[in-house]
Amino acid sequence: MSTPRTPSSPVWRLLRALVLASAWIAGAGIFFMIAVTCLDVVLRRCGSSVPGAYDLVRLAGGVTIATSLPLTTAVKGHVAIEYFFHRLVSRVRIVVDSLMRTLQLAAFAVASHSFAVKGATLLREGEVTPTLQLPVFWLAWLASATCLLTAFVTLFHLVRPGKDLVAP
Repeated sequence: MSTPRTPSSPVWRLLRALVLASAWIAGAGIFFMIAVTCLDVVLRRCGSSVPGAYDLVRLAGGVTIATSLPLTTAVKGHVAIEYFFHRLVSRVRIVVDSLMRTLQLAAFAVASHSFAVKGATLLREGEVTPTLQLPVFWLAWLASATCLLTAFVTLFHLVRPGKDLVAP
């Protein structure tokens, strides 16, 4: 049984689950960056270091940024000019909000495609991190997937105005 605040359709429930899974990955990325940084600092005091710490933190930062995007959009945690927006008449506010969400949906769809193409280019060229020589194409593909997921979150907000996909 679903509560009124959560989506009831299986498609929207799947979207919600993917958004929450993405948020968990972002949290794990932050934890990993902290752990590697702390371990590297401690080991440097002992005359050693974590090999490739820079590469690991850089990749984890990319993962964290990419995977935090769907949840940020779902809880409407983006920057907005609420003062001016709420001064608009209700009907104008609905039109402006719908127009902005449509533009946002298009922008994330284009970004998803661009990241997918960039990932294919990185794979073809064999791009790797400087120290550990880890491939980096997958990070662009992850960003592509999360931009697409964010586009679907925006679509949810367009077709279900006033409803929360994920409660803040």
